[in-house]
Amino acid sequence: MREIVFDTETTGFDPRTGDRVVEIGCVELVNHIVSGQTFHVYINPERSMPRSAFEVHGLSDEFLADKPKFAEIAEGFLAFVGDARLVAHNAEFDFKFINAEFARLGLPPLGSDRMVDTLALAKRRHPAGPNSLDALCSRYGIDNSRREKHGALLDSELLAEVYVELLGGRQAALGLVAEEPGRNRRADGSIATRNGPRVRPVPLAPRLEPEADAAHRAFVAKMGEKALWSEYADLDLPTAGEA
Repeated sequence: MREIVFDTETTGFDPRTGDRVVEIGCVELVNHIVSGQTFHVYINPERSMPRSAFEVHGLSDEFLADKPKFAEIAEGFLAFVGDARLVAHNAEFDFKFINAEFARLGLPPLGSDRMVDTLALAKRRHPAGPNSLDALCSRYGIDNSRREKHGALLDSELLAEVYVELLGGRQAALGLVAEEPGRNRRADGSIATRNGPRVRPVPLAPRLEPEADAAHRAFVAKMGEKALWSEYADLDLPTAGEA
């Protein structure tokens, strides 16, 4: 299963009043494991940066002046996310900004059926809060010391770790999530088909020496017919009358 954890930085809170996206950061997860594939762009918003927004993310008019406009990065963004589920913290905020940019270009919006909101997940799991990204990093022992200001890629990287924890802890990173049947994603992102489980062509030879096996059987035999080991080995144990 492929998912994209993403975040945006903007010029404000409401695209209906002219606020625009100025940064997008994406991190790919495959079966809830970070794949190492990312997408990151700064964007010229074609408008001035309000002081209040600059204090949040530190992206100035001067810095963004030579960056591409959204129309120039839209195709690359869509190609990267593909048809994956989209994970974000307070996801409705990010979706409304991305969809407002798409609307300007005449592109179809991202469907809400693809949305995974980690803020909603956090509120269900930790109803007493707090559930900001910083608070969740602190709760789960995730190092966010680099987060002096908001940044879309760094926040996505942190959120990817938080998301795994919200799903039930670090066991997800150990691959305990079922793969899509018959599918396996290569490191380059392509899909390789696989017909059933892989089987070792030649079984490994037993590593237990005959002397050790005999000593073990003799030891277990002394325990009698109720020995726990008798449930796990084919041992000829004496009955109560024979002991």
